[in-house]
Amino acid sequence: MDARRTTVRDMRRANRSVLLTRIWLDGPLSRHELGQSTALSLASVSNLVGEMIAEGLVEEAGSVESDGGRPRVLLRVAPAYGYLVGADVGETRVQVELFDLAMTALAKAEYPIAAAEPDPRRVTDHLLHGLAAVIEQAGVDPAAVLGFGVAVSGTVERTADAVVHAQTLGWDGVPLGAMLRAGTDIPVHIDNGAKTLGQAEMWFGAGRGVRHAVVALVGSGVGACVVADGVGYRGAHSSAGEWGHTTIVYGGRRCRCGNLGCLEAYVGAEGVLDRFRQANRGRPAAGGDEETAFGELLRASSRTAAKVLDDTVGYLGAGVANLVNLFNPERVVLGGWAGLALGERYLPQIREVTARHALRQPYAQTSIELCRLGPDAVAMGAATLPMARLLRDGGVPREPAARLSPAPVPPARRPRTRTR
Repeated sequence: MDARRTTVRDMRRANRSVLLTRIWLDGPLSRHELGQSTALSLASVSNLVGEMIAEGLVEEAGSVESDGGRPRVLLRVAPAYGYLVGADVGETRVQVELFDLAMTALAKAEYPIAAAEPDPRRVTDHLLHGLAAVIEQAGVDPAAVLGFGVAVSGTVERTADAVVHAQTLGWDGVPLGAMLRAGTDIPVHIDNGAKTLGQAEMWFGAGRGVRHAVVALVGSGVGACVVADGVGYRGAHSSAGEWGHTTIVYGGRRCRCGNLGCLEAYVGAEGVLDRFRQANRGRPAAGGDEETAFGELLRASSRTAAKVLDDTVGYLGAGVANLVNLFNPERVVLGGWAGLALGERYLPQIREVTARHALRQPYAQTSIELCRLGPDAVAMGAATLPMARLLRDGGVPREPAARLSPAPVPPARRPRTRTR
């Protein structure tokens, strides 16, 4: 009898998950549309939706005319049912943002990172301070925060401690999940930044509507999220997608990871600026920080800058061609702050180079587009990690009141530059 009750309960939760996911990703939707798209009976849809409305998870959002009948009431996930916090641990700063369940950004805090290999404890402090700061800015109850998603460089072990291996940051087996959980009772979710960018773009951006895609992140570092038949490909131990550390030049420039000839050493912002400095007789691009200097390089009119940028477009197009040949995606989405800056100016050339290096048939079957969610998409994607849990569980009961870190919250610097 217990096994039967468990089975019925699990089936009910699975059906709630299907409905809640459809409402959140594609709503507002009517009960009739939910029944048609999920194959659930209208009675089941009405019953389960009624439960979620009574819980405050789903709410009515107007109505539309129906063919010959009464207007159909539209449903959406209630934006104020809870809140999501996402963080992007970039190479130069930590960015933390708070969203409602409509993914409207309500608060943001940023903390600079000065060291090339930041101390994990210092990063943890920034994250916890940022979490407290955005909750205070938005004026929300910490108990209403459904989760704290964090995007980092490198490989994240999918264990309770969320151990991070980020070779370019000098992190080897950092138990970031355990370190964060010691400072807050808000549920913590950690993943690779390219993967969170990919989830955001597939759900809300340039990846919507396709089942096979690669979402590429080009910032200081370089990575990719590979989506196969609608599911992110992680590999045996979650390190799939380290596109930036594929070899583009045998015996080439030394990469931050220590190897030679990695794509990141040629198209990552740090590598591009270093190539310009070397070509410019040791004189760096103007600008006080990496993003400003990269922007100045893009605007420069010198032959040296033009040559470095032309080579960068060539390396990037060849790298995209490798993605096309390896994964046969329907779409390649180019994102990250440096990727967007390059794409906004050079997208036609990137497509041309990709066409020259890719096999003709798979290239003809794909499109190359820019990220639609902007440079903050990594943090938004991180915020979807706790939302994905809520959807998967069909709307679980809220966690008990959260305990924030007791450390004093320093004033967060207002956002001026981007994190990747």
